[in-house]
Amino acid sequence: MTETRNDAFDVDLFVIGGGSGGVRAARIAAGYGARVQLAEEYRVGGTCVIRGCVPKKLMVYAGRFADEFEDAAGFGWEVGTPRFDWAVLKARRDAEVTRLEGIYATNLMRAGVEVVADRAVIEDPHTVRLVRSGTLVRARHILVAVGAHPVKEPLIPGAELAITSNEVFELETRPERILVVGGGYIAVEFAGVFAALGTRTTLLHRGDRLLRGFDGEIRQALGEAYAKRMDLRLDTTVHRLDRRDGAILATLSDGSELLVDQVLVATGRRPNVAGLGLEKAGIELDAAGAIPVDRFSQTVAPSIYAVGDVTNRAALTPIAIREGHAFADTVFGGKPWAVDHDLIPTAVFSTPEIGVVGHGEEVARRLHGEIDVYEARFRPMKATLSGRDERILMKVIVDRASDRVVGVHVLGHDAGEIIQAVGIAVTMGAKKADFDRTIAVHPTAGEELVTMRTPSVVKQPVAVG
Repeated sequence: MTETRNDAFDVDLFVIGGGSGGVRAARIAAGYGARVQLAEEYRVGGTCVIRGCVPKKLMVYAGRFADEFEDAAGFGWEVGTPRFDWAVLKARRDAEVTRLEGIYATNLMRAGVEVVADRAVIEDPHTVRLVRSGTLVRARHILVAVGAHPVKEPLIPGAELAITSNEVFELETRPERILVVGGGYIAVEFAGVFAALGTRTTLLHRGDRLLRGFDGEIRQALGEAYAKRMDLRLDTTVHRLDRRDGAILATLSDGSELLVDQVLVATGRRPNVAGLGLEKAGIELDAAGAIPVDRFSQTVAPSIYAVGDVTNRAALTPIAIREGHAFADTVFGGKPWAVDHDLIPTAVFSTPEIGVVGHGEEVARRLHGEIDVYEARFRPMKATLSGRDERILMKVIVDRASDRVVGVHVLGHDAGEIIQAVGIAVTMGAKKADFDRTIAVHPTAGEELVTMRTPSVVKQPVAVG
């Protein structure tokens, strides 16, 4: 049931943060008639729109044209020597980000949300202070949606010479040589981008495989593909960074040295909670430095909620959006519901691309016991004429007792698009029999997901680390 207004409050909802989660919550709440004010100290749109998913994927597209130009010859095209212009890409990418920022702001305005370009901090469970103006705003509900920021961990001598995934979008020129440090989404994606755009790229990761937490065979296959595209160094860390003749000298843990133009550190992100005033509302952070919330995104202070990366539940834009929507429906729309964080389709925009929904083989064995693993490795049709050394890997993981599909993993072209569609079926609880009775679309790569009939030979479990 929609709550009634109380004139003791200036607004029904005050949203701190203008990213994906905060914007969605504000718009939906305003649609229910709530008086909503939103404060954003930087740019409306948040990490994803301004310096994350959107501009990064535009760069991924730019890099993939290099392969397209090479492949065209196998199909009869004569293509001259391509020339890439970083300045053109940066200008057009930045213009698109600005356009999207404008759309976000316009949608908030049309929804009746008052947007304030200011930093907001919490003074008590119902009061926020706008830092620049000093204005105090009384709000019946406060939603914290401030996201997270990249960190350089571990700190090493010379760490100030490195950039993060924020500053990478500000580079005015393409570095000829770059060292990317990290093994997660961001490191993997940017290493792929720079390598594709012609930068001599070294990807350094302290673990023995990239993408911790993903299916072991997907991790192995990506490592093999990346080793062909760049200088991939595993089980290695950076010891120190020093200036050397206008460049950066990286001394590594194995004693070797690299001279590069840029060092991009992508080793993690941390919630933006510094100076937010949470302690004034009795909110203590968890071990990860995030805001603890219940399944409805409510904190220990009943009037304060939090969504998105600041809660460290699942640091993905679609999750923040759904959490924001669920919050608004629950608190202002009288339609309570909570986001299910257990089954999340996701993609890694590496090259080759990765799409995943559900559990990897190692986790599935631990959670479900007896499982069947269906696996296909093949050369995509496009590569037969282009001559590219490219393979696709697909895995369907099935709980043997129930026949339910508990995981689907794709490595290859358009994996993200494929997994979005497959994610619907898996979320609905599809069984392997449902996959089997689905007619294949031929000729496609995706048809392999519905034509695998025989489980692969049982393999020794791969460590999850």
